[in-house]
Amino acid sequence: MKFVLICGAGAVGKMTVGQELAKITDLRLFHNHMSIEFVLEIFGRGKFHSAAIRRIRTAILEEFAKSDQYGMIHTLLMAFCQQSDWDYVEEIFDIFREQNAEIYFVELVASQEVRVQRNETENRLQNKASKRDVTASKQRMLHEDGNYRLESHDGEVPYENYIKIDNTDLATDVVARMIKERFGL
Repeated sequence: MKFVLICGAGAVGKMTVGQELAKITDLRLFHNHMSIEFVLEIFGRGKFHSAAIRRIRTAILEEFAKSDQYGMIHTLLMAFCQQSDWDYVEEIFDIFREQNAEIYFVELVASQEVRVQRNETENRLQNKASKRDVTASKQRMLHEDGNYRLESHDGEVPYENYIKIDNTDLATDVVARMIKERFGL
């Protein structure tokens, strides 16, 4: 079993790179908005019920880790300045460690200017209903950028299987191939 966690700021391309990586490997994609949008649909737009989202994610990750699947790609917006986010990543990794999975940590970074443009792409809006109000989505992204550190410092990420990719000027298929080749997926 292989587990690839793709982290990065809002609209950096986590889901889109994950989609491309899934196309060229046998990995399955479980992007973070699959659980977010589901919970928002049940509880109502604007009702971000983080406990429900986390429980759904945990259940899916646990069951998948026990399966005979080749592996999974999961995406996550991570605030590197928040110990709770580091703890959550460890909780996720522990689910897969218990099943002796190989774990890979991918960090994507891109300029804010490019991410603001990506915030309005067709693929993003098609897969993330909560982002369709692009003005509100942009405001949330800028708020997150201003209040959290969404990029790691050099040497901060402690995982052996780690890659940081600045995808500001890279096509998603190029980034996916870089990840596949780096980790032999």
